[in-house]
Amino acid sequence: MARENSHNNGAKLGFERELWRSADALRSNMDAAEYKHVVLGLIFLKFISDAFEEQYARLDAELHRQQQESSRLDKLIWANLEDIGYGE
Repeated sequence: MARENSHNNGAKLGFERELWRSADALRSNMDAAEYKHVVLGLIFLKFISDAFEEQYARLDAELHRQQQESSRLDKLIWANLEDIGYGE
């Protein structure tokens, strides 16, 4: 059964069924007890990836906020310098 990609507009790319067949072939006759180690590893990698993206977004937002504050401070300093005759 083909699965839709939930990260786009829902269009099927056409290779989903082939990916599932390939995954089944690679899994072969692996016992479910063994397969859980593979799945748990993938779940852990997904968790780490999501945590990294979340932290990156948080740090990027903080950097953007600090840059805006720095820009406002620079403008305030230059405005005050111009007021006392040291500006350009």
